[in-house]
Amino acid sequence: MSATNTVDPSEIAKFEAMAAEWWDLNGKFKPLHMMNPVRLDYITRQIAAEYGRNLSEPEPFKGLRILDIGCGGGLLCEPMARLGARVVGADAAERNIPVARIHAEQSGLDIDYRHTTAEALAEAGEQFDAVLNMEVVEHVADPQAYLDACQKLLKPGGIHICSTINRNPKSFAMAIVGAEYIMRWLPKGTHEWNKFITPDELFGFIEKAGMTPVDRKGFVFNFAKFTWSISDKDLSVNYVTAATKP
Repeated sequence: MSATNTVDPSEIAKFEAMAAEWWDLNGKFKPLHMMNPVRLDYITRQIAAEYGRNLSEPEPFKGLRILDIGCGGGLLCEPMARLGARVVGADAAERNIPVARIHAEQSGLDIDYRHTTAEALAEAGEQFDAVLNMEVVEHVADPQAYLDACQKLLKPGGIHICSTINRNPKSFAMAIVGAEYIMRWLPKGTHEWNKFITPDELFGFIEKAGMTPVDRKGFVFNFAKFTWSISDKDLSVNYVTAATKP
């Protein structure tokens, strides 16, 4: 019997329905879609600067191997693939992987999605020109050990881009009370305030892991305009860092 006969169309349909939800601009992932343009702007500029690439050219990231840890449905993996990179999307949440795979197939993109962890990839000796580590570090049990693994995944001269949430009264008000209870953008309990990390703490973890911090910026939400922007000064809630491996 051929392997294709074991496929259950109803199960595939379920995953396709979830894939549509992940990529629905007005669905449960709307906050991430709203934030994605500023994340992509920062990521692409940092990688282009590190590798001397021109973003106005077609496939400026051709020849680069990029890892997105905590890839979810592939919201960052797909743009990276369109820019010419060879992309591995990894997520510890098993159900995200079929969703991401199906959407990539629907989009005609070849992306290597895996249900795995940073530690397992590092143990396997995998290496990348860039590691994207967006909104993950505040969810892990041991940030230092996790960033140690991320450092091992970088080739010498590679770039690590990490975003997270600052820990202060404003971030509690915005990221937890505002996002989870008032706006209901996220399920209650998505974030634990005591696991948030200040920029100085994150730089400390990054340096201890053997990487060199080169930049940090804030992602700022404007409630009046209902848009996100990048800030050089305001790192009070969401922020992003770039670091290189010597």
